[in-house]
Amino acid sequence: MLLRASVLTRGHRDDGSVGGTLTGLTRLERAALIAIAIATVVAGLTRYASGVPNGVAFAVATIALVGLAWLVSFAVEHVGQSFGPAVTGVMQATLGNLPEFFVVLFALEAGQLVIAQTAILGSILVNALLVLGIVIVVGARRAPDGVMRFGVRLPNDTATLLLISTLIIILIGLADSAHDPASHHVRAISVIGAVAILVVYVSWLIPYLRSPPGATSNESARVALALAVGLLVVAGVGSAFVSDWFVHALQPAIRTLHISKSFAGLVIVAIAGNGVEHAVGIALAHRDQAELAISVVKNSVAQIAAFLYPAMVIISLLLSTRLTFSLAPVYIGALAGTAIIVWQITGDGEATLFEGVALVAAFVILATVAAYEN
Repeated sequence: MLLRASVLTRGHRDDGSVGGTLTGLTRLERAALIAIAIATVVAGLTRYASGVPNGVAFAVATIALVGLAWLVSFAVEHVGQSFGPAVTGVMQATLGNLPEFFVVLFALEAGQLVIAQTAILGSILVNALLVLGIVIVVGARRAPDGVMRFGVRLPNDTATLLLISTLIIILIGLADSAHDPASHHVRAISVIGAVAILVVYVSWLIPYLRSPPGATSNESARVALALAVGLLVVAGVGSAFVSDWFVHALQPAIRTLHISKSFAGLVIVAIAGNGVEHAVGIALAHRDQAELAISVVKNSVAQIAAFLYPAMVIISLLLSTRLTFSLAPVYIGALAGTAIIVWQITGDGEATLFEGVALVAAFVILATVAAYEN
């Protein structure tokens, strides 16, 4: 309490405002906050104003999304100094996955089932392959011996959650291909499976959050915890709206370039919606915070596969278009292969540069296949 009071007192002298609202922020960081706020407002105006060129709306939304991604990265770093990797990773993944939730929700409401399915699948693949691969490349380069090291529990737990989610997708895919009696009850099987997966996720999440906090920063917190959490919440919610505006501005470009819906959902929408995780994980790896970087990315994969996807299956019962675990065979193979590859690379708590490059290469291969899908 005395330390907190001291910080607030310093904030009062620096800001000249009661309570020192922006305590600990440098002038450059405060200027960045103002610029991000302006970019977000302008992005909203270009989204709903008439007569705005599509290119302008897309550019402004991109700038706003990048700014919000930086803000989440900044806030997560300072929250992590107080809570450690477990709680911070779950918190960041929850807020960072808001864009995916809204994209899928809006797509289902508009009857765009392919976009909704590939957006969820793409979010898993983007984080598990592309983002994790880049994080490992950056982290390995920062490590003195070229080996990025981290705890083994979360990578193995994530592999288990991803595999249990993949199991129902594989079973439904086999039933569909064989045209057996179960193939006529995909919706019912999906709902029951979604509930079962959510139970598994909760049974993992509670003990995980209660586990020892692990390695935290030895540096004294420069930014007050309340301010860091507040910035994290604002940035996470803001990224959800800006991601929707980004996707809306992207639709004309998709039609102009004749991009398949599969590629749009699997690559473009997934990368746009996961911009927050991209910036956070890579920034943390660059700062040599391997444990927190892996926690951020792995928690996002676990949440999308074992929480967001089954939750959206249940929520879609209230919408005009229903979401199930029925996917095209090529994406079933992609998801199963991803679960195995990620487990093999990160299951021992160590990763090297070439393994990170291998993950990125795997995503490039999948994206290429999606580009030729109708």
